[in-house]
Amino acid sequence: MAIITPLKTAAEQQLAEQFANVKAELPGAGAVRKLREDAFAGFEAKGLPHRRLESWRYTDLRSLVREAMPLARRSERPQAVADRLAIQTIPGPRLVSIDGIFSPADSDLDTLPEGVTVRSLAEALTEAPEATAAALALPEVARDDSALMLNAAFARDGIVIEIAPGVELSRPILLLGIDSGAKETAQFSRVLVTVGAGAKATVVEQCESVGPAPSQVNSALSFAVGDNAEVEHVRIVTRQRPETVLVKSLLAEVGAHASFASVALATCCGVLRQQSFVRYAGEHSRAALRGINLLRKQEHSDVTLVMDHAAAHGESRELFKNIIEGEATGVFQGKVIVRQHSQKTDGGMKSNALLLNDGATMFNKPELEIFADDVVCGHGATVAQMDGEQLFYLMARGLPRPQAEALVLTAFAGEVTEFVGDEAVREIVMREIDRWLSQREAAPKPEAV
Repeated sequence: MAIITPLKTAAEQQLAEQFANVKAELPGAGAVRKLREDAFAGFEAKGLPHRRLESWRYTDLRSLVREAMPLARRSERPQAVADRLAIQTIPGPRLVSIDGIFSPADSDLDTLPEGVTVRSLAEALTEAPEATAAALALPEVARDDSALMLNAAFARDGIVIEIAPGVELSRPILLLGIDSGAKETAQFSRVLVTVGAGAKATVVEQCESVGPAPSQVNSALSFAVGDNAEVEHVRIVTRQRPETVLVKSLLAEVGAHASFASVALATCCGVLRQQSFVRYAGEHSRAALRGINLLRKQEHSDVTLVMDHAAAHGESRELFKNIIEGEATGVFQGKVIVRQHSQKTDGGMKSNALLLNDGATMFNKPELEIFADDVVCGHGATVAQMDGEQLFYLMARGLPRPQAEALVLTAFAGEVTEFVGDEAVREIVMREIDRWLSQREAAPKPEAV
């Protein structure tokens, strides 16, 4: 019988060469090394994700990544990084990563609340390889995702955060990820957050680029939420180079009677794929994923999520808003899986998009896979133009058209921002939205729909 060997792209060949060259120096031995080798073997069998894979249908990473950039390593930081670090955005301890590598010297380790411990992923991989390998392993619903396989294989560093049971944080923890942009690099990193039973925490993830060179970023943030714990996650992705390609994965396992809520804002994002995999590990747990994508020019934002109801009495809510202008593209792919034994599941999923001109594009693909019979689940998706009657009403009362449009768009996005619980963080999200609207007002307008 003939054996068919798929052709590898230049980027796939380069990734294979890079892994062969660095695997011996990557942190972790024993179980970690085996996990890395198994993950890369899985990637080699599948290759970079491409449009023939249903879950990657609208974001062809194989075409987008023609050449694999050199792997990022710790290096001297440019002045632009120091300038960004001088800006404190939210009150609370800040944990800084530069080009995917944890920087303890720039982090607020001395101000961490009691009951919170932080160390680098490289340290954890070396000192506790068995436990860390288990945390790096791909969840069942993402076992075929070759982007996550790449992350598991190459992740050189990141952050490990442990929040003790019963601890209630009064201020958010900020994960500040800075892409120095000093030169073209491929960045692979992983952040592991363990939240003990009954604890309460807010984690803010802020991702920015400060230099001229584009990057290839593959990062993952993993939450293990204990029973009766409450976790809020906010992600802000902005100021990226147009040529930058980002794959950001969110993994969450939610215990019994626990809640996990995430809000994501993306502006000036280059090419961005945000994929989320949430598993309900205990009964009576709640999870909500919400987001806003503000897209212009040729930007591309793909939101793909899987909510895996593996326990009864679970509640899930998904709401994503897209405002798209120019030749930008928005994607929403949402899947809710209800296992046979997960009775009394309550799920609601919605995607809304406003297209501001003829060249803007939006793809919606919501899915439900329900194997239980006592559930309430629904989904909806809309793609529309800006409401002419609303604009007429505002302009008839003396507002110039640009201000009227800004009010309509702010109200459209505002439904999501209301779910950001921390007031200081909500102000940052609103400030980024206002900044995007101001840039839009100042820019030449594409032909309206």
